[in-house]
Amino acid sequence: MFPGPTSHVETVDFVFLYIVGISVILLLGITAVMIYFVFKFNRKKGHKPKDIHGSILLETIWIAIPTVLVLSMFYFGYIGYEELRDIPDDAMQVEVIARMWEWDFRYENGKVTKELYVPLSKPIKLVMESVDVNHSFYIPAFRIKEDVIAGKKNVLGFTPSRIGEYDVACAEYCGLQHSMMYTKVIVMPEREFEEWYANTEETAVEPENK
Repeated sequence: MFPGPTSHVETVDFVFLYIVGISVILLLGITAVMIYFVFKFNRKKGHKPKDIHGSILLETIWIAIPTVLVLSMFYFGYIGYEELRDIPDDAMQVEVIARMWEWDFRYENGKVTKELYVPLSKPIKLVMESVDVNHSFYIPAFRIKEDVIAGKKNVLGFTPSRIGEYDVACAEYCGLQHSMMYTKVIVMPEREFEEWYANTEETAVEPENK
């Protein structure tokens, strides 16, 4: 498992590969058994079929195994969900405002930007709300997504672990220019971010709709 730009990436990728692995094994196993049965029980016309009575052991096995597999998928998925929702109290809070068809990011010191700037290795808490229709805040490289809804504030957290620029998209159809609703999250070294954050002269123009 290759390390990603957040710790959550490895968790999500593991769950994905785990489910795909189980699915592939079941596919190959069931296909092999079907082919085996085709040849083993192949009979010429006129053969009189015989009734096969049920087996409590077999019925228990094919109920128990799928149940265990499904519960294990749920368990690993829940671990990832819990990890995503466990936002530290000292996380840096950024307010995210969604509108057709752009994003605004408001920091606690008054800065307002069109791109999300965050420091490396610092827990981030995004408090998100839409001013019009429903949107969805999606960072593919981080494996995180959260709906942004009018009249309700949703929360999303992450801790960036790699410097770089990562695409942010809207994953909920929101009108004619939905496909153009892109921005970036820019992960910066802590000292560089502090200098940028302290320079309030670089504050972006306040959006028209508040």
